[in-house]
Amino acid sequence: MLFCKHGLLLMCFMLLDGFYIFTYVNQRFYIMIDWNGVFPAVTTKFDAHDRIDRVLQEKNLRAQLDAGVHGIILGGTLGEASTLTLEEKETLVKLTLDVCGDQVPVILNIAEGSTKAAIHQAELAARWGASGLMLLPAMRYKTDYDETVTWFRDIASSTDLPVMIYNNPVDYRTEVTLEMFAELSSLSNIQAVKESTRDVSNVTRMINTFGNRYQILCGVDTLAMESLVMGAHGWVAGLVCAFPKETVFIYNAIKAGNITAALKVYRWFLPLLELDIHPKLVQYIKLAEASVGLGAEYVRMPRLPLGGEERNRVLAIIEQSLKNRPTLTE
Repeated sequence: MLFCKHGLLLMCFMLLDGFYIFTYVNQRFYIMIDWNGVFPAVTTKFDAHDRIDRVLQEKNLRAQLDAGVHGIILGGTLGEASTLTLEEKETLVKLTLDVCGDQVPVILNIAEGSTKAAIHQAELAARWGASGLMLLPAMRYKTDYDETVTWFRDIASSTDLPVMIYNNPVDYRTEVTLEMFAELSSLSNIQAVKESTRDVSNVTRMINTFGNRYQILCGVDTLAMESLVMGAHGWVAGLVCAFPKETVFIYNAIKAGNITAALKVYRWFLPLLELDIHPKLVQYIKLAEASVGLGAEYVRMPRLPLGGEERNRVLAIIEQSLKNRPTLTE
């Protein structure tokens, strides 16, 4: 059966393989990922010698899987992407695939300064076995409308991997507007958006404009419940690195329509979630991970570990939350 959607000819049959769906579009197969659910933006665990701590990385990944997360995102802001070498990114992808197998998709973030470098990273991600890509705008240069659309189109066109666009004009200056998403809608492998504009109304704008063309994942921990209630499909989460069970509980409760149960845990969670919207979110969340035995405080320079009054203040928030940690029910 054939039908048209956004100017593309689609074959209405799909082949299922684990978490993948394969769709045939204009004589080409595209991989589709189910972007519904909790997708932890995992931190990169380092040891005292500034090497990837494989043991801690695996321990945290297994805690995420045990909690029931729906995907793993590597090398994002929390993953200290700008400090990782290509060899380290390869190590992270392959280690994560070894742990996760085919249980959940493994997504690699791309944050590069040139189109050529981004396309090369996409090629490597596919070679290493990544399931999909999270794609930021060009780094260090604020692209205009045409440059932004061309950036995403060229990189997405270079790969068969599914792509989630990271829309975060607050931290990365470039906003992907509704008009840009309209121009990019013809690219079938651009499937999702990490919505981090800080405007929860944007969830409704995207749905009103595009229906189910794009799957929407909230990328701001402090707006997650609000976004999910408004129809977001998923949550790219930060504090999930330290509190995976609570994060998944909130998502599942909202999707089941149990807003009361979700709200109770979300209100407890909010002081911790606010650690995600600070320039030192990496240090803050790594301190939380260390406090619950799922990580260490080591960060890569130019970041420095927390110290003095700042560390005491953040630790007090974490410890107070642990004292009042809710009992989760099915």
